[in-house]
Amino acid sequence: MIKFSPANTKLKKLQKKIKKKVYSFDLLSGHSCPCANECYSKVVNGKVVDGKNTKFRCYSASQEAVYKNVFNLRNNNLQAFRKQSSSQMTNLILQEMPKNAKVIRIHSSGDFFSKAYLRACINAAKTKPEIIFYFYTKFLPGLIEALPLPDNMVYTASYGGTHDYLIEEHNLRYVKVVFSKNEAKKSRLPLDINDYHAYNPNSKNNNFALLIHGIQPAGSLAAQALSLIKKLGH
Repeated sequence: MIKFSPANTKLKKLQKKIKKKVYSFDLLSGHSCPCANECYSKVVNGKVVDGKNTKFRCYSASQEAVYKNVFNLRNNNLQAFRKQSSSQMTNLILQEMPKNAKVIRIHSSGDFFSKAYLRACINAAKTKPEIIFYFYTKFLPGLIEALPLPDNMVYTASYGGTHDYLIEEHNLRYVKVVFSKNEAKKSRLPLDINDYHAYNPNSKNNNFALLIHGIQPAGSLAAQALSLIKKLGH
């Protein structure tokens, strides 16, 4: 059995803006992210373990370290899919999808851990054309192979993974994590504060930025940037 999650703080902002019921489907951070690099973090024995190339800690991994029930929910979702075929995963998704869902974010934590799982999500979207499905991903080899996606599915390629070169090579719509509003401005990228850029099916070709957030490793550049952001009230 798997479980969808109601809108978190950020998704509630999106829900309010678009006036549609938003849910997310989440997996365990790091453990389901084969192409993560600069944001690679996972919880092991209740503690966050960062990767050797981590520049900013995955915010959702920090959640899982603090809240055991959050860890358990996401871990249960991930384990439910292990050793399942693509069609079996599709059926699980469709069976447990909330009846009143109008928008689903695939992964506010985690990522596509296999091509079979990605196909399952695509097939679920095809079965529910009335629902908008959107996601961020660093699983770029699988994404490129799966393109084009159904009209009701919106992707965002996320910089900071092991296959960043594929973003420019295949002209993928992307997001970058920035350490300040000024960095976003210099990059000519609008900041997404409520997931509207990520969700909007009418902006599938528009790149954007996300401001660094979550708990960051003490003494890191990310932690310093986050401290300044809070000081400036951003």
